[in-house]
Amino acid sequence: MLILGIESSCDETGIAIYDSNKGLLGHTLHSQIKLHSSYGGVVPELASRDHIKYIIPLIDQLLKNNSISINSIDSIAYTAGPGLSGALLVGSTLAEALAYSLNIPSIPVHHLEGHLLAPLLEVEKPSFPFLALLVSGGHTQLIDVKKIGEYNIIGDTLDDAAGEAFDKTAKLLGLSYPGGAALSELAEKGNFEFQLPRPLINSHGLDFSFSGLKTAVLTLVKKQSKLTDEIKANIAFAFQESITDVLIKKTIKGLEETGYKNIVVSGGVGANMKLREKLISRSKLEKFKVYFPKLEFCTDNGAMIALAGYLRAHLSSKNNYKFSVKPRWRLSEI
Repeated sequence: MLILGIESSCDETGIAIYDSNKGLLGHTLHSQIKLHSSYGGVVPELASRDHIKYIIPLIDQLLKNNSISINSIDSIAYTAGPGLSGALLVGSTLAEALAYSLNIPSIPVHHLEGHLLAPLLEVEKPSFPFLALLVSGGHTQLIDVKKIGEYNIIGDTLDDAAGEAFDKTAKLLGLSYPGGAALSELAEKGNFEFQLPRPLINSHGLDFSFSGLKTAVLTLVKKQSKLTDEIKANIAFAFQESITDVLIKKTIKGLEETGYKNIVVSGGVGANMKLREKLISRSKLEKFKVYFPKLEFCTDNGAMIALAGYLRAHLSSKNNYKFSVKPRWRLSEI
């Protein structure tokens, strides 16, 4: 069974082919970072136009590279939400039209389901059930993953998500877009000069809140008579220490509440090396296993959508080619 996966929820066009016997055969990705960098963030209309420009050539090239005919594809999985409406419509429209023309099933996939299942692309896979820490620009969630399609959100962000806090803090420090990656790189040059709050770290629940941390960074920046490169690095270091401490403390607490021994970490912030180092260190001490996708599968990509489509193909009851995108779509609503 060959599944074509299409991801177009935001500013990256991702295409992949997944084989039910051999696993991931190939994937390709077009990033729009250069397109949006001068604006300091994603411009939805420009994102949609860029998806239109690249999506068909990317599919053609991937099929050619793997010597696969489009007529050999058995089903098409695509991101139906959440995300930018226009961007989602590009991928959804093409996927449904192509599936109709080939008379094969179409499988709408929840973008976050793709992220939390991404570690299953690796050789060493987590077994169900497991606890997932999903950390990205728009979401910070702890999810009780019982099996494919059965997800219970036990911790959520009350305001800014972790990735959003990274980006906003990077902007306060005058870093280039995309800010999160630039801030993490800068933090490697910093030290413990500053101390920032760790919001809700000792609260009884599993929810997150990072807007106060962002405000604390703003206050700290304003206190500096001169924002030198060294001070910027030390602020970035303090911020990263604070946010990773909170993420890890809440995740460990989530393990205690669920009784699980497996943790999956996914989403863009899942690529943060400090977060990975701290979690791996804690896993050795407290005897749990932690699973990460490869760095290339932390950010948006077609491979995770193709895999999710394959894993939930038997759950799908879709029997026509009608569709609608869902810019706002909670994982628990699948």
